[in-house]
Amino acid sequence: MKKFGLFSLLLIFVFVLAACGSEESSGSDSDTGGENGSEETTAYRVGIDTTYPPFEFEENGEYTGIDIDLINAIAENQDFEIEFNPMDFGGIIPAMQAGQLDVAIAGMSITEDRKKVVDFSDPYFDAGLTLVVQEENEEISSPEDLAGKTVAVKKGTTGATWANEHRDEYGMEVVQFNDSPAMFQEVTNGNADVLIEDYPVIAYAISQNDLGLKTVGDRLNGDQYGIAVLKGENQDLLEKINTGLQELRDSGEYDEILNKYLSEE
Repeated sequence: MKKFGLFSLLLIFVFVLAACGSEESSGSDSDTGGENGSEETTAYRVGIDTTYPPFEFEENGEYTGIDIDLINAIAENQDFEIEFNPMDFGGIIPAMQAGQLDVAIAGMSITEDRKKVVDFSDPYFDAGLTLVVQEENEEISSPEDLAGKTVAVKKGTTGATWANEHRDEYGMEVVQFNDSPAMFQEVTNGNADVLIEDYPVIAYAISQNDLGLKTVGDRLNGDQYGIAVLKGENQDLLEKINTGLQELRDSGEYDEILNKYLSEE
């Protein structure tokens, strides 16, 4: 009985020590979470489209461009962390709706349709759509010349919206692509007669590469780009973005970023 009693006491002592150790360990994890809470350490997930120079592209394994530099500068100015999530442009807003992204900066034009699902920052760039044809093409110089022509556009863009809205008016055929390079190639190869693209994007692409393309006619609209968050969500972040954007404008850093990629701006 004595031996059994001593053995029982030893077992109880072991269990008590184990329980104390478990509580101490649990308390340590909780303290770590308190000191490094998710709000402080979690980065905002930023949707980008890396096929969109000079705003977003990949160079030597790094993301670069106007949008990349701008959101990095805003995040540094306003002291928050970001994590880039590259994807096709057309998937960015759906990804935000699915809770996979917190913010988007992707040369995204501010439109009434998009305002139904996202809230935009103050505009950060004046863009505008333009027609683009092969260098030797002298037939097309305005929308009135598009009758019977094949027009290439990028899915989910304002260029695609413009083309679909005016398809019947000008009697054109519209073909859609997932990214800008594929769209450019379609016209370069002669499989499409013309493409519609944001002017600064195609102007940069033509200046950097021998695409055999040229812009023609007046700009089709007066698009402005904005940074987006899901409608009604992340309003504190949107306020920080607007504050940071204004401070970058005031300091001159905004102009430095633009001039780095668009020397004529």
